[in-house]
This record gives sequence, structure tokens and C-alpha cells, in this order.
Amino acid sequence: MYPSNLTHLNSISSFMGFLKRWEKELKRIIIAVALAAAACSLYHSWINPPTTSLWFPYSFSRTQSSSLSPVLPPSPFQVSEFFISGAPSPAPAPVPATSAESILDDNGTPSVANYSANSDMEMANRPSTDKSENPLQRNSSKPAISDNSGIEIVNRSSTTDKSEDSFQRNSNKGANYSANPGIEIANRSTTDKSENSFQRNSNKGPSRSKGYEEFLKRNQELLLAKKEIENSWGVVDDPDLYGPLYHNVSKFKKSYDLMEKIFKVYIYREGQRPYFHTAALKGIYASEGWFMKLISVNKQFVVTDPRKAHMFYLPYSVYEIVQGMYVPDSHNMHPLQLFLRDYVNMIAAKYPFWNRTRGLDHFFVACHDWGPYTTREHPDLMKNAVKALCNADLSEEYFVLGKDVSLPETNLHSVRQPPKRLGGNSASQRSILAFFAGNMHGRVRPVLLQYWKDKDDDMKIYEVLPARVAKKMSYAQHMKSSKYCICPMGYEVNSPRLVEAIYYECVPVIIADNFVHPLNEVLNWNAFSITVAEKDIPKLKDILLNIPEKRYRSMQLRVKKVQKHFIWHRNPLRYDIFHMILHSIWFNRLNQIETLETKG
Repeated sequence: MYPSNLTHLNSISSFMGFLKRWEKELKRIIIAVALAAAACSLYHSWINPPTTSLWFPYSFSRTQSSSLSPVLPPSPFQVSEFFISGAPSPAPAPVPATSAESILDDNGTPSVANYSANSDMEMANRPSTDKSENPLQRNSSKPAISDNSGIEIVNRSSTTDKSEDSFQRNSNKGANYSANPGIEIANRSTTDKSENSFQRNSNKGPSRSKGYEEFLKRNQELLLAKKEIENSWGVVDDPDLYGPLYHNVSKFKKSYDLMEKIFKVYIYREGQRPYFHTAALKGIYASEGWFMKLISVNKQFVVTDPRKAHMFYLPYSVYEIVQGMYVPDSHNMHPLQLFLRDYVNMIAAKYPFWNRTRGLDHFFVACHDWGPYTTREHPDLMKNAVKALCNADLSEEYFVLGKDVSLPETNLHSVRQPPKRLGGNSASQRSILAFFAGNMHGRVRPVLLQYWKDKDDDMKIYEVLPARVAKKMSYAQHMKSSKYCICPMGYEVNSPRLVEAIYYECVPVIIADNFVHPLNEVLNWNAFSITVAEKDIPKLKDILLNIPEKRYRSMQLRVKKVQKHFIWHRNPLRYDIFHMILHSIWFNRLNQIETLETKG
């Protein structure tokens, strides 16, 4: 063998020996390189996601703030950053809750246009009430909503410029409206353990079981309360309650006492102003705002731990949403409906409470006429949630008697001292048989004027109160001097005149077929008011004259007695309107508790 070949063999042998000595180290290096490559690939996929996915079949575009925003087909409104997926959705990752919203103050309240005392104070640029043009948009092509309410949540940068904040009012209200109007999920701190523990998580088996035990415990409390109320009997000795006003004063007293002792409400903190956590405190929609204001600072009924709650309050204002989103004269309510659909779906994805009952233990309060119609895009919100509505119309599918609450419509002119100028003349000093003055809209009022305007001196029926008449006697003085105050429906079945008549101690005459009287769960309206069918308007005077004087005086006394149930106080009192609305919500929740267990 030649020397060169020997040298070559020696070199190969040396190299093999080197490989054998460093075999383990080389394997470690190769594994480390592979892991590093995999990590780089994952990081690249995270910062550059694919344009579509199985669970979220919408494309994305990157904004200047490095956040991801969905790109939808062209639409007059880009309603929300939350969209429903057609496929079953994986459990969303937990997102810590935002800090609590600040409490409303009087100076921060959105102002409402001044309204004349003898008009209907309807919102400007109100669309036509022609049912053929009703903007409910019953569209068969609307997105399907899964029972699991699966939605995607887009992370947004916490440093987003306030000018881009989706909750800011847009003066152009419509085509240029922000794509994310109000359901803000910013990158939040995870230090709030109590709040974070309620986020839905796919691997939280033991905590979910504990939460369900708490849910059963709350239901059991309600079932026991319901049974105790049903078994209550006997005369109630309470100087604050006048028996003839109520269907059953014993049951009402027992129910009210148990509400004060047991009932707990959790208020969702999600959502920013002006659409959430604030509402008008003046004008004809003030009931919506005053309930929201008073419950937000209440410590007796409101809890911070949702596991202790019997019901959950959705703190949005339909009035503010209409003011901020509705395009005047567009007759298009669909963007509002989509906005609330996405808000409820966000709540359902973030918390377990909505899905366990499909909304049966949730409620909202809305005095705007459109309150019921804005729920249409979310079937569970429309059919299951307890709706406290001024527009309580039994002829439509939205209001369910025994579940939903007829909300009193109060027209307030002062924020600091609501209401003012209560009372009126005694029964013997009321010289006018019947009085009405107001704008002509809806189906009933034109008929009322057709038969009674300038037809009879005993029937003071006007359109807007003429200036020559108002100089001698104001609108309020007419009510204080009349035996009966006519309360015909307007665009919808409700009217603020009903509560105005009670404030001025005038017996209300309600003309609105299918109208559910406010707080009807407890109050016996036949004791202090008259209900006249719309078809009987031509016989209105005869109906009133046929009421015996003794019965009239009895009704007028009861109007004075029932008045306290319709008065707002800055610091709520027992049996006032705030507590009565809350009691009706509580009472109807008890009525539905067995149904809730079945559906849940």
C-alpha cells in the first residue's frame, strides 16, 4: 500500500473518531437548531395571520395601530368588531374585565331638547309609522346566530388614538360611522382575579362546576321566595300601602319584603359612553336614564360578584343609540339591531351567565319607542330576556305578558328635583269634565279631535293648546282643574300623559287598545283609572257622565294614593318608582323561574 493511501486512511479514521467523540454534542446542536426554526415559524404565523380561517371566515387588513380589523362587504354602517361565526366556535380565551364605569353626574347628562308642556315631545326627524315602511328589516338573509353565541374578539391596541375610539359620537352619523361603535375590548391587565375568574375557559372544569352550583343555589332561593309569596295571606298592616290600589296587597307586601331581603343584580361593566352606562335624565325618555343612574350607585341590590346575582342588567340606552346611530329619515333600524346583537354576543362569549339560560335571567330597560324593535337580530334577547319597555304593546310579538315589564313613561323637566308641581284641585273644585291637548300623530288622536274638538263645552279637546287659551289657563292648570284627563296613544301605545295625570291628581282615561298598563303585576288600574276602547271614542262623554259621583271621588282619592309609586327621587324611597320597576322585574323573574330551569 502506497504511503499516500495510508495517510488518507489515517485521516478518515481520525475524522470518524472525532465524530464518535462529539456525537452527543452534535445531536444537541441539531435539536436546538430545529427548535429555533420552529419557534421562528410560530412567531411569524402569529404576527402575520392567514387572511381567512375555519372559525372566522372574514378577511383582515392591518391598521396603522397594528391591530387587526375585519374587512366586510360595503355597508352604510360597519357596526362592530365582533362577528358571529357560522361554524361552532372554540372557547374564547379569557379577557379581563375593564374598570368600573364612573357614576353619572347631573352635569354630564346628555341634554334633551326642551319640549312644550302641551305637546307629545316626540323626537325630531322621527320616521313614518307606516307599517309598510317599518324599518325592522325582517330580512331572511340575516346572519345565523348559534346557540353558543360563538364570536371572535379582535385584540385592539390600548394606545389607540381617542379620535378613532368607536364610542365617540360621530357628527356624520351614518356612512362615516366608526366600524367599532362601542364594544371595546382593549388589552387589559390580568390582575383583577375576581373578575378574571369568570371568563369562559375551555380548561376550567372545577370552577365551572362550582359556578353551576352557585347558579342552582340562586334558583333555589327564587323558588323558595315564589312559594312563600304564593302562600301569603291575611290583612297587611302597613300604613304606606292602601289596599284597594293592588290586586293582592298581602302578596305584594310579601314579595316586596323578600325582594329587599334577597334580590341581587349584577351590572355588566363592558361598554363605553354614550351608548352604555348613561342616558338622558330629562324629557319623555327619562325613565330609562333615571333607572340606570339609580341602580348604578345602589348598594342594596347590586353585587360585584356575578355568581351571587339572580339577574343581570344590560346597561345600554336605546335613546342614546338612536341619537348616535340612526340616520334621520332613512327608515333603517338595522344598524342598531346589529350593534345590540354584537354586544350581547360579546357578553355571551366573555361570561358563562348568558348561555346557561339563553338570557332568561337578563334584563334591560328602554323607554324609547324603538326599544323592542332593536332586539330583533338576536332571537334570545327578543324572546327570553326580561324587557322593561314603555312601548308595552300586546299586539306585537315583542312584549310577553307575565315576563316583560310595562315601564312608566315619565316626562321630567328638572334633573335636580324630579318631579315638580305635583297635586291639583280637590274633587269638588274640578270644573272641566275632560281635557286633552297634544300633537296629532298615531291612529287615535285624529279620531278624538274629529268627534270632540270644539263640539262640547264640557270636553276641552284641543290639538296644541291655543295661545289664547294658554294665556288664561296653562296646560298644567287644565289638568289640575279637570275631572278626567284623556290619555290617547301616540305613535305607539304609551304616552307620558298617563303619569302626568297622576301627578296632577286627575283620573286618567286611557285610550290605547292592547296597551299593558305600567306596573300591572301589582297595581289594579281599574281602581283609579278608566279604560275606553278606541271604537268607543264617539261615546266618550256618555261613558264619563255615566260614572257615579261617588265612584269618581273614590278614584280621584286613589290617584292621590298611587302617586308615590310614580315619583323619582335622587335618593330612592321605599315603594317609589325605582323600587316599583325593580319589583316588577323581580316579580316576573319569579314567574319564569320554572321555565328558566327547563330551558337552561
